[in-house]
Amino acid sequence: MKILMLHGGARKNGNTATAAGWMENELTSLGHEVESVSLFDKNIKGCLACAKCKDTPDEVACIQEDDATEILDKMVAAELVVFTSPLYFWGLAGPLKTFIDRTFSLYIDYHKPTHSSLVEGQRQALLVTGGGPYENNAEPVFIAFDRLQAPHKAVKAGELFLAKCTTPENLDDATKKQVLTFAREIVK
Repeated sequence: MKILMLHGGARKNGNTATAAGWMENELTSLGHEVESVSLFDKNIKGCLACAKCKDTPDEVACIQEDDATEILDKMVAAELVVFTSPLYFWGLAGPLKTFIDRTFSLYIDYHKPTHSSLVEGQRQALLVTGGGPYENNAEPVFIAFDRLQAPHKAVKAGELFLAKCTTPENLDDATKKQVLTFAREIVK
């Protein structure tokens, strides 16, 4: 399976990066082709909501000239996309949220019979780490992710929240086992 992992966090050796690294290694060991993209390092502008992308529905056609178009093309080519992010103030890290906004260019006619998407049928998964508990903390991220599947016409492959993350050194074997199990489940 061709898998694209999109990382929103800034810390290359942080909790999210550590868990995502375990995932990537597991997916690769299972024979999948995995590409990881750190969005923090990319020039990705916010969506202009100009809807020019809707004029060319058969391709990624955003008018902005930045790194998002190339990454969106990679997303269209993937069979599974894994979004990873630390939890920041009840939401995704800015680079990932900005990129997700740009996925507006991947579909047309949402809520209409003619609705179509360049990623229709694609599997999508979410991995989030946070310092606090899920309750009164992480729910908005997972609600938004669930709703994202509809305009994308995608299939939710899975979601995982790793709570009470302090430092990568404190991620224990039980957490690693949970991440590896999640990696295997999202490719079933």
